[in-house]
Amino acid sequence: MKKILITGAAGFVGRHFTKHFLEAGDEVHAVDSIVPLTGGIDPEKGWPLFDPRGFKHFHYYREDCRQYFLKTKDTDFDYTIHLAAMVGGREMIERNPLAVAEDLAIDADYWRWAKETRPRKTICFSSSAAYPIKFQREKGYRLLTEDLIDFADDIGMPDMSYGWAKLTHEYLARLAWQHHGIKSVVYRPFSGYGEDQDDTYPFPSICKRVLANQGARTLTVWGTGEQMRDFIHISDCVAGVLKTMDQIDDARAVNLSTGIFTSFKEFAKLAARLAGYNPEVVGMSDKPAGVFARGGDTTFQRKLGFQHKIAFESGIKRALGYYQR
Repeated sequence: MKKILITGAAGFVGRHFTKHFLEAGDEVHAVDSIVPLTGGIDPEKGWPLFDPRGFKHFHYYREDCRQYFLKTKDTDFDYTIHLAAMVGGREMIERNPLAVAEDLAIDADYWRWAKETRPRKTICFSSSAAYPIKFQREKGYRLLTEDLIDFADDIGMPDMSYGWAKLTHEYLARLAWQHHGIKSVVYRPFSGYGEDQDDTYPFPSICKRVLANQGARTLTVWGTGEQMRDFIHISDCVAGVLKTMDQIDDARAVNLSTGIFTSFKEFAKLAARLAGYNPEVVGMSDKPAGVFARGGDTTFQRKLGFQHKIAFESGIKRALGYYQR
């Protein structure tokens, strides 16, 4: 049995890691204060897809992880999955950037705690938002490789305060390894999705809009709808971490991506076709759009032995069925 700490455990990604480790027979210490607009769900209200309360080795702390770090000095954690962050959908990132900057304080407190308690391995969640936006513009976009962020030379301009916070988190992980020998691996997930994701994110929002407007002639998406993302199912994200996390100790970064660009218009059209109709998809120019194209190169992931398995069409079909039920 392993002892696992998961910060931000009640959020979308945290719930899936909690599920994996509990079902594997591990002891999970889950910390989450359930901040509004971040997608966290209190276990006492029931989690979609999975109820952790039936496992005797599930321990939940409804509090800010910074308070948890102050009072908990356990030195026997095998893994810490550090997910705690102020993040919601695109609207949160663009329209509440100072709230997102709170992530700087969260991560600084985490690394101070890790220096003191020395967990065997830290699983650091960064973001594809950390990548330079100059490689994500309509003219000149490309699949993003891990080496485009070079802390020894050029890190580029990331995406908003969220990107800056994640870059700082990555840099602190490197310093923790170089100066204190604290083992970690950094993940840069791209557009993770799943049926139990919060509606502030594009995937559930578009799928539910498709179902609510069944048979309509038009369907709306945010921005122009031409902007493209790399959609990877949450199950593949978890599998990618589990496959690769013990291969890296020095805080190197690994993408979690498919390498496939899909525009929001293409996504909406595909979802509508799966729901049985064929509307015209139009953009909503008054809504945040983000960068034009964000997709992750998969070369390093494949070198480590991971490749995604769930096709986007299958993921959409699964979600539509779940929402209809």
